[in-house]
Amino acid sequence: MIPRTIKQRVRGRPTSDGAGVKLTRVIGQPTLEMLDPFLLLDEFGSDAADDYIAGFPEHPHRGFETVTYMLDGRMRHGDNQGNSGLLESGSVQWMTAGRGIVHSEMPEQEEGLMRGFQLWVNLPAKDKMTAPRYQDIAPEKIPEVAPDAGVKVRVVAGRFGEVDGPVNGIATQPLYLDIALEAGTSLTVPVPAGHNAFAYVFEGSGVQVADERLDRSELAVLNDGDAVVLNAGDEAARVLLVAGKPLREPVARYGPFVMNTKQQIIDAVEDFRNGKF
Repeated sequence: MIPRTIKQRVRGRPTSDGAGVKLTRVIGQPTLEMLDPFLLLDEFGSDAADDYIAGFPEHPHRGFETVTYMLDGRMRHGDNQGNSGLLESGSVQWMTAGRGIVHSEMPEQEEGLMRGFQLWVNLPAKDKMTAPRYQDIAPEKIPEVAPDAGVKVRVVAGRFGEVDGPVNGIATQPLYLDIALEAGTSLTVPVPAGHNAFAYVFEGSGVQVADERLDRSELAVLNDGDAVVLNAGDEAARVLLVAGKPLREPVARYGPFVMNTKQQIIDAVEDFRNGKF
């Protein structure tokens, strides 16, 4: 195996979205505008209700996929395709917006901790106008494996060892793992060569990636290779490891619309205004 090393380090920037939800934008900001096929990564986390209570009222999407991974808390999804689902601690929603969807994500709690991630994944040009699709995955449907003592891996998408994640039918062939390492443990994760990949530390003080330390709240864009080697230090850590097949296609984006040309963006805005989503 060829271990991947760190190509770029990125720290998120505080921002807000929806109706004023406070979050940290890691991908989709000036330091890292995108990592093909990943368009955006937001981390949200607060036990102050004012930071999240207004939620994300109805808004449109076209041309990509949104992935919401809830670590703590409860949020209700609803959309104009008739889908409704409850995002609770440990659950995942993988929504393919395709040709157009209008949805909302609203808190179902008025106090307590709400914490998680939202990832945007681009769609290939041939799939941008596909029918919308929604995968709501309960916590118990996400397999958790323990390859070694003190190591746990939740497999959201892709394959780890002999275990496949519940998300399927995604063009970019994503790998999405939530990895928990106790102090002093290590893990080698096979990752397809040629896929773009990143690691993000969200609990603990940091981990070693190959021979470099990655601190908490720091994202590492990884060089090519076919494995990622993680080593916990003196403190337990939790890492998001994500990879996907790059599309290498032109990207035109405007707010919640991601297409390939400026004209397609204009068409998306007009279609939304005319109620065609």
